[in-house]
Amino acid sequence: MLAGAALAQQQRIDPKDLKAPPKLPAMAAPSNIAGSVKEIDQQNVLVLDLSTGGRVRIVMRPDVAPNHIMRVKTLVREGFYDGTIFHRVIDGFMAQGGDPTGTGTGGSKLEDLKAEFNDLPHVRGAVAMARAASNDSANSQFYIVLMPVMKLDRTYTIWGRVIEGMEFVDAIAKGEPPENPSRILKASIGADNVAAPDFAALAAAPVATPIPAGALALPPGVTLPMPAAALAPAPGAAKAPVKAAAKAPAKAAPRRKR
Repeated sequence: MLAGAALAQQQRIDPKDLKAPPKLPAMAAPSNIAGSVKEIDQQNVLVLDLSTGGRVRIVMRPDVAPNHIMRVKTLVREGFYDGTIFHRVIDGFMAQGGDPTGTGTGGSKLEDLKAEFNDLPHVRGAVAMARAASNDSANSQFYIVLMPVMKLDRTYTIWGRVIEGMEFVDAIAKGEPPENPSRILKASIGADNVAAPDFAALAAAPVATPIPAGALALPPGVTLPMPAAALAPAPGAAKAPVKAAAKAPAKAAPRRKR
C-alpha cells in the first residue's frame, strides 16, 4: 500500500509543467469542387451532345475562371464547337478537343487567354483548357479528365466538371489521333434549352472518314513528352535509346501545338 502511494506521488504532474497545445495556422475555407455546388445556374452549364450517343452536362465555374467561362460561352453560342472532333484521346488520362482544324494546332480568332490557375483538382470529369508552352496561350481547345492526374494541378486552368453523361465521355474514341474520331455534334448552354438530337438515328448514320496517317505530324524540331506506354517497344523489337525530356510527365500533358 505504501509503495503504491509513493508511486502515485512520483507520477503526479505539476500543472506548471503543462504546455498549451501548438496553435495551428489559419486556413482558408475550401472552395467548392465543380459538381458539388449547392445550386446550379443553367447559365453556367455547358451541354455537349456527343457522337458517342448521349448528352454531357458540365458545370462551369465563373467564380474561379471568369474569363475562360466567358470565352467558352462566346464560342458555344457562335457554334464554334459544333462538329469538332476529339483529336487527342489517351486512355486513362484525358480527351482533348475544341480545335476546328482537328489537328491540335488550331484555335479561334480571339486572343489567347491569360491563365486563371486555381485550386480545383484534376479529378475524373474535370474540364480544363489546353495550352501551348506559355501559361497564357489557352484559346479554344479543352480537355476532359478521364482519371485523376493531380500533377497537372495549378498548371492548367480548370473551369468545370462533368456532372452528367460521363459514360459518353468514356466512350470517346482513343488515339492521337483516333482512327475514327468522336465529335461534338452540338454544344449549347443549359439556359438556352437546346433540344437533344435523335441519338438513335445518328447511331445508324455512316461512320466518319478516318483522319489520314500523319495528319497531326508536329512541325520540324518540335517534340512532346510521350506516355510511358508509347515508348515501350513491340514484342521482339530492338530497344532504341530514348532521351527523356526535362521534367517530362509520365503522360504527355494536354498541349495546344504551335
